[in-house]
Amino acid sequence: MTANKSTRISIYYGKRIFDLLTACSCLILLSPIILSVGLIIKANSDGSIFYKQLRVGKSTSKKIIFFKIIKFRTMYQNSERYSGAIWATKNDPRITSVGHFLRKTRFDEIPQLVNVIKGEMSLIGPRPERPIFYNKLENAIPFFSERTYGVLPGITGLAQINQGYDTCVDDVRHKVGFDHSYALSLSSIYSWVVMDINIITKTIVLIFDRKGQ
Repeated sequence: MTANKSTRISIYYGKRIFDLLTACSCLILLSPIILSVGLIIKANSDGSIFYKQLRVGKSTSKKIIFFKIIKFRTMYQNSERYSGAIWATKNDPRITSVGHFLRKTRFDEIPQLVNVIKGEMSLIGPRPERPIFYNKLENAIPFFSERTYGVLPGITGLAQINQGYDTCVDDVRHKVGFDHSYALSLSSIYSWVVMDINIITKTIVLIFDRKGQ
């Protein structure tokens, strides 16, 4: 079912207002944690506190938008110097001791609130992929690129709460169905609100259960 124009506009502005209010509030409330995590990262290993990485953002069939995602650094500096771009794995030796905790609790995602405020991301949406993997995934997975058509990538989302971090092409393949399901939920205000409440609730549970990687 395709949403009519007025419904799409209402959902767009509803999501944007919710994103701005929540992201700004969270940054203020979490400022002591952000400062503390920054100091711990700096004391734990050499390198910057934050890590920026190019990602694929909102796209259409004619245009792809790129942006730099911001995260707390969880790996050692220059961790891909010799290996090149690869997915993180369980017990990845490139991840610092503090990084393991940040990933388990998803605290490494907190700086992405800045991306949300800038309009590059939403709180909820499909996970933004790295361009270096994009062509490979598009060739390997049917309808992969369509998952972000007209939808901002999110800090959390239906795919993220059901599967977690990607470690291989098969992980991404399993997530595509969730991403398309979320896009379909944006066809009506009711289904969007119900879906987002469900995702937020499960995200909070995941944070306290420390089921990140």
